[in-house]
Amino acid sequence: MTEQFYKSHIFCCTNERPAGHARGSCKGRGADDIRNYMKSRVKEEGIESARVNGAGCLDRCELGPVVVVYPEGVWYKLETREDVDAVIDSHLKNGVPVERLMLKNDQR
Repeated sequence: MTEQFYKSHIFCCTNERPAGHARGSCKGRGADDIRNYMKSRVKEEGIESARVNGAGCLDRCELGPVVVVYPEGVWYKLETREDVDAVIDSHLKNGVPVERLMLKNDQR
């Protein structure tokens, strides 16, 4: 068995579509701020077992900004810094997903 580099890997969609695109984009809905804030808060909290990365399109453009946490495969819509703090405190620190922020499997 190989050693894991990280216990949690968080992908934050930062995809940008052209202005006026029918589906919109996570970047156009503030995804860069969400990703940057999450990266800084994870570092401030000393959660060395988690890695936050920007990602290309995760194909949930209309629902963004979208974040997915692995290995659990939990998808979130994070619109505010308070949403990010909730995911860090509950999911990353305590292993409890934040139900109110989760995307449902049938959302597209």
